[in-house]
Amino acid sequence: MKLRLFSALLLAGLLTAAAAFARQPVDELYDKAEYRIAMRDSVKLYTAVYTPKTDAKASILIFRTPYGCAPYGPGEFPRSFGSGYMRSYIDRGYIVVMQDVRGRFMSEGEFVHVRPAGYGETDETTDSYDTVEWLVKHVPHNNGRVGFAGSSYPGFYAMMGGLCTHPAVKAVSPQAPVTDWFMGDDVRHNGVLMLTDSYRFLSGMNTPPGHTPTEKMPPMSKRTRPDEWSFFREHATLAELTELQRPNPFWEELAEHPSYDAWWQARDLRRACYNVQPAVLVVGGTFDAEDCFGAWNLYRAMVRQSPATPCHLVVGPWAHGAWRNGSGKLGAFDFGREAAWEYYMEHFELPFFDHYLKGEGAADPLPAAAVFSSGDNRWHAFDRWTPREARKLTFYLSDGGRLETRRPTAKSSASAYTSDPADPVPYIESFGERRPKEYMLADQRFVSDRSDVLTFVTEPLDGDMTLAGPVDVELEVILSTTDADFVVRLIDVFPDDDPQSGCRMLVRGDVMRGRFRDGFSRPKAFTPGVPARVPFRMTDIAHTFRAGHRVMIQVQSTWFPLAERSPQQFVDVWTCGASDFVPCKVSVLHQRSNASSVTVWRLEES
Repeated sequence: MKLRLFSALLLAGLLTAAAAFARQPVDELYDKAEYRIAMRDSVKLYTAVYTPKTDAKASILIFRTPYGCAPYGPGEFPRSFGSGYMRSYIDRGYIVVMQDVRGRFMSEGEFVHVRPAGYGETDETTDSYDTVEWLVKHVPHNNGRVGFAGSSYPGFYAMMGGLCTHPAVKAVSPQAPVTDWFMGDDVRHNGVLMLTDSYRFLSGMNTPPGHTPTEKMPPMSKRTRPDEWSFFREHATLAELTELQRPNPFWEELAEHPSYDAWWQARDLRRACYNVQPAVLVVGGTFDAEDCFGAWNLYRAMVRQSPATPCHLVVGPWAHGAWRNGSGKLGAFDFGREAAWEYYMEHFELPFFDHYLKGEGAADPLPAAAVFSSGDNRWHAFDRWTPREARKLTFYLSDGGRLETRRPTAKSSASAYTSDPADPVPYIESFGERRPKEYMLADQRFVSDRSDVLTFVTEPLDGDMTLAGPVDVELEVILSTTDADFVVRLIDVFPDDDPQSGCRMLVRGDVMRGRFRDGFSRPKAFTPGVPARVPFRMTDIAHTFRAGHRVMIQVQSTWFPLAERSPQQFVDVWTCGASDFVPCKVSVLHQRSNASSVTVWRLEES
């Protein structure tokens, strides 16, 4: 059903009220004060507080960030307060608080990546609690109700604010939150290092010990020149990249924890999400190249572990952060006005915070899950995710490149390719220095002629088919070596009579390290020539395959340089040399006793 949360009359009233303030410069509406708030261990965190020039009671909305709160100094206001996302809160009279997290920019202390809750005497939850305690006692005219919001890494800090247990915290919105850097999000997917993103991001966020508060962190980000393909071909091993990163404590810690051990498990944000007190709005994008995993899976953990907490999920057809600034377009696709940031703010985020922090709006401002399906380009409202209305649908890989819903009956059947790390499959058609966000839905025809990519496709669909939920892969394989990675891509093939004739739109792709097939804490070598099952879950989708389109599954073992290459031997990927990378013959079985498949959730609408 089409999602309609507000009447046209109410929406017009909101827009009229906002317009009255939008014409005024922010310094005529707000004052700025800067504080260095002492935490319980006496470390002081830089905190900028922006307060309306009125005596009316106002709610506090906190944004904690590792990226800096510039501009610093009295009377200096962020340009983002002039229009767009942040202006929405200025126009509604919120007290806005910006804070540098511990060890970054103008805050004292030691910065620790995704500092786990319970990390010593202080962590991000205690820093959040101490900040709230100080603000409600010292900021004039606050109404005693506090919220946290943040997108990407700040989404992690927003959720930590929700876990701080301060009674004044009533609502939090973790958006594209960093959740589990081993299983998904920026750094790794299913144990595989996401090479382009992690190399650049972790060098740029490198904060060696001995931090001195500063308005501008020293530039640390590594460049991949002349382009990422050439750079990572030249610097082919993780051992070499580690030397280029030094000194980088977190990168070096990655090398010490190649499997999902206690160190990684402590850094899984989900483990702390029990008995959460404030209401939660989790936001994400189906085409978010950085943190697609976090939104879906943090929401699942919240619902399972904290069932009494009002928890809402909003996911649109967005790239990273586009719900705050996007037009509704991405790459070659225009998802329409209802995918633009203005629609998101009017229908989701503002009603959420207005209700829980100001006591305004509808008694139940949002559905449990609001998800936008690409393809037919519309919002759906659900009372849970995965939707109650969805049913499992399994596609089986079959001989002749067919993709069918019937289990194979052949006694012996397989498709094979040779994966050569020296000639990896590219993840995009052309390369620059940075990974483009559009790769998440880019046309995949650029790999059509490669012999190391297996393709399976359905017949044209008789009617529309909306898929809504996770994507579960089960590959039955035989390797000629002791390890390999597996990349699976789910693709929407457009018909010839479509304006985008023949386009192969990527709906979801992901990578799995084969050695973790029996558990991410228990790496295990393959026995050459012996069948093995490789199951893994890809991040959720919400997409409609229109009538006449076809569903395509592609299987390969490299996705370069988006993901690191496997040596295709059971060796330590962090210390091995270039000579350890060897070709591997991969046979994907599609027979009665060893059926390879991809299972999705099909939405059945009344």
